[in-house]
Amino acid sequence: MRIWVLLSFLSIGLLCACHSASNPDAPHVVIQTQAGDIEIELYPKQAPRTAGAFLSYVDSGFYKSGSFYRVLNEDNQVTGAGASHLIQGGIWKTNHAKAVSVPGVPHEPTSQTHLLHKSGTVSLARDAPGSGTTEFFICERDEPGFDFGGENNPDGQGYAAFGKVVKGMDVVRAIYARPENNQSFTPAIPINNIIRK
Repeated sequence: MRIWVLLSFLSIGLLCACHSASNPDAPHVVIQTQAGDIEIELYPKQAPRTAGAFLSYVDSGFYKSGSFYRVLNEDNQVTGAGASHLIQGGIWKTNHAKAVSVPGVPHEPTSQTHLLHKSGTVSLARDAPGSGTTEFFICERDEPGFDFGGENNPDGQGYAAFGKVVKGMDVVRAIYARPENNQSFTPAIPINNIIRK
């Protein structure tokens, strides 16, 4: 009888764990890299357009054979400017034609989403507001200059945060520490794929 009760509790616990992992309000994806896996929690309720676009790229298999190709650190930026600390990835280097063919995602500023750029935040890379597509970056440390009104964008609109790393920040930091030249990893770090968990 005790064994049956224990098994019942274990089953309930497993069901709860499975339910939380597949929470539609915060789905998880895994970035599979040669340096290790990075698990990200996404926030489609707060940033529906940005997180929704990213999930559509994941589901379409865009990131298969992508890469982390760019790093910003203390040593590779203009002296006197506020230094940024991030790794950037996507398909810009491995499937440029696809990257430039995707329409831009309407900009969702942090003043609207309340998703601030803290260590581990995942955000959409962009030029002008609304130009971001498949390329994303992960903050290696807190970056308040990336938020709405921050100093890192002349337009003051900041970047569109849409998720955060929940497992694998050690992998992010290991990638961040890889050799680079003029903000480009040498060599780029392959992304095998990004999949839903």
